[in-house]
Amino acid sequence: MLNKKTVAVIIPAYNEENQILKVIETMPAFVDKIIIVNDCSKDKTSDVVLNHIKDTESQGKKKAFRFKKEIQTKSIYEADEVIRKQILGEASLFPPYEIANQNGVNDRIILINLKVNSGAGAAVSVGYKLAKDLKIHCIAKMDGDGQMDPSELQSLCEPIVNGEVDFVKGNRLIHRSAWLIIPKIRFFGNSMLSILTKIASGYWHVSDTQTGYVAISNKALSSIRLHDIYPRYGYPNDLLVKLNIAFCSMREVEIKPVYRIGEKSKMKIHKVIPKISWLLLKLFFKRLWVKYFFRDFHPLFLLYNLAFLLLLIDLPIFYKLLMITLFGGSYPTSLLILFSILSINGIQFLLFAMWMDIQDNERLYK
Repeated sequence: MLNKKTVAVIIPAYNEENQILKVIETMPAFVDKIIIVNDCSKDKTSDVVLNHIKDTESQGKKKAFRFKKEIQTKSIYEADEVIRKQILGEASLFPPYEIANQNGVNDRIILINLKVNSGAGAAVSVGYKLAKDLKIHCIAKMDGDGQMDPSELQSLCEPIVNGEVDFVKGNRLIHRSAWLIIPKIRFFGNSMLSILTKIASGYWHVSDTQTGYVAISNKALSSIRLHDIYPRYGYPNDLLVKLNIAFCSMREVEIKPVYRIGEKSKMKIHKVIPKISWLLLKLFFKRLWVKYFFRDFHPLFLLYNLAFLLLLIDLPIFYKLLMITLFGGSYPTSLLILFSILSINGIQFLLFAMWMDIQDNERLYK
């Protein structure tokens, strides 16, 4: 426990038989539950973890903190009853899985085996669900490849257990070694996706959007649909958008970049960036409509949409003027005036909308 609050760490793992034990054995003592979600690994990841659990039990090492499962009772209020039924029925919406431990969730280290390979995001969502059901106060997430320093876990969890914010994200880019250690192609890709994620998520101050070293409160997990988290590598971006729509506060803390310790990255940059960029475009419009139209109407909704409408109308005019420039001809005065009006107003509406967006979300970054 940390400051008398329970802490769990979710570790999604895929083919991490060589690294997973190092992650487990270096976990700080204040961590009550270590939930490893094996995403249908092809190697011996599951066997390595199970053997470690058995060895730990036989040697009488740190015992697990036992949690009482909350019984969902019927309510006379329709709103509470709808939520209760949703919680009871959501299990079928997650990828099929099984808990490998003989003692179920009573061990400190819990191994969950997904029955089909479902992706990093899906594995994390299953781990989050179990931690949420166990009513753990602070849930951190680390990777199974050893790229996250366990000694930094406390700095991520303290703002959560102290009730200061709902979500804490590690930031490698502000560490003074970042430019020297992070591979340049990854640094560039991360920076590009961070810019797009700022716009899509509304967390305009977030810098290192792609790191998976994070901590989140039980309350924040309960405010979003965990089964709907993007199942693959774009899940950190998707999670940020979901948390912003739910008005969750966040903070970034400095963490060190860790590379070249035996891990093998499974991420293909040239494939991931286009997919995540398309995802972020869809998430931006989802946030715009859900947060600023359906939940709480804001003028920036009109400004954004007017900007997009004017600039969309402006595209064929721009194309026609471009063709005249390239192949010769006279510029129609009326077309130039129309192009100027649409361009100036479209850009002004867009800048005003972005400024309002930044101002409105300032309260969520602490």
